[in-house]
Amino acid sequence: MIRPESTTDAVGLQRTTCARIPTGYGTFQLCHYTNRRDHREHLALVMGDVRDGEAVLVRVHSECMTGDTFGSLRCDCGEQLHTAMQRIAEAGRGVIVYLRQEGRGIGLAQKLRAYNLQDDGYDTVEANLLLGHQADEREYWAAAGILQDLGVHSIRLLTNNPAKIEHLSEQGIVIVERVPLQPHVHAENAVYLQTKVERMRHLLQLPPVPATAMGMELPAELVQRTNDLQARAAAYYTQCAKPFVTVTYAQSLDGSIAANGSAPLQLSGPVSMAMTHALRAAHDAILVGVGTVLADDPQLTVRLAAGNHPQPVVVDSRLRFPLHARLLHHPRGVWIATTTEDGAHAVQLASSGATMLRLPGDGDGHVDLHALLRELGQRGVRSVMVEGGAQILSSFIRERLVQQVVVTVVPRLVGGLPALDLYGPRSRNGATPGSRLKELAYFPAGDDLVVWGEPDWSC
Repeated sequence: MIRPESTTDAVGLQRTTCARIPTGYGTFQLCHYTNRRDHREHLALVMGDVRDGEAVLVRVHSECMTGDTFGSLRCDCGEQLHTAMQRIAEAGRGVIVYLRQEGRGIGLAQKLRAYNLQDDGYDTVEANLLLGHQADEREYWAAAGILQDLGVHSIRLLTNNPAKIEHLSEQGIVIVERVPLQPHVHAENAVYLQTKVERMRHLLQLPPVPATAMGMELPAELVQRTNDLQARAAAYYTQCAKPFVTVTYAQSLDGSIAANGSAPLQLSGPVSMAMTHALRAAHDAILVGVGTVLADDPQLTVRLAAGNHPQPVVVDSRLRFPLHARLLHHPRGVWIATTTEDGAHAVQLASSGATMLRLPGDGDGHVDLHALLRELGQRGVRSVMVEGGAQILSSFIRERLVQQVVVTVVPRLVGGLPALDLYGPRSRNGATPGSRLKELAYFPAGDDLVVWGEPDWSC
């Protein structure tokens, strides 16, 4: 796959060794390079056969320890790296050139000092300039040399940065296509990304800056409840050996969750929507039914609050999950819980990155939710946020599998599909699902009202 010999150029750039690296996206070869110019160790992550060298999918990625290693939400670097790995895996071949030039070339210590200046109100460009650096001090001669060593002649470049295109072109790299990398925007990175667009010419289509990034903070009581939830979930998981479940949804004043049985309806205001994203970040997994995927094609990511993306789980008993769904491109991949045996559609979904969870059915042929929670617990999931649709919400409550209920009431009259149907089939233990919530709390969230409570049943 990779030539055993390595060329040496004027700066002494040389490949020293390569090794097989199995990852969640597939198996790569990781190649190590040294040089006499900056004495840094650069890397190339290679998948597939790139020896013909034409139109190879390439990401030239500069080291970002905070984002790549620790998952910092201040930037989009870690997300770009993993998206590039996923795209290359989907293409079957490609190269990630990993350049050891932290903090756009200023080094880790100076980068952390720049972060402190950003916390004082300076943007990312101003912070670098105040520290005596240029806005961007990166160089791309090593990337060009590595690509030439690998036999790559022309590339499809995964980037949003026109300066990178210009510098690589000056180094003799033929770029036949720019492949954009659209980031997830949330409160922690919104201003940073906007600065990239306005001051560094990055080619991004950004949504409006999230409400929390514009100073519209969540009520303190909501923040405290959300923070406490993770500790409660961990304790419940230890005691009951299954995930802690939060059911959350928004409804109109007359109890509607949608305008009709199929049309999506945006109900939550900006503050309660930010709260929903903060709740997502507080859970290990987020769960919806396949009907929600078919109707809304959701992303199920954290974009309007700080925190990591939860693992998306879709309950799809008869395997109707579409191959065009955006969840197939989720940074963490999607888990699909189904009762369906292996088939052509299941194979297609698995080859598109989905993880299939094959589970027993209940008496009606639907996925057994008790078995699903046991499976998630065995996979290390300590908490699950159930976000829709109406059938899934109702099923979790009827089966008494819920430990937390968070309902956003929106001052609108819709007259549509009700949020819950608790008087349909009885739960398997014969008990009615009715329960008076305890530990009740009510919080204003903009024009909306958030009701937060706990059912009175235990594990």
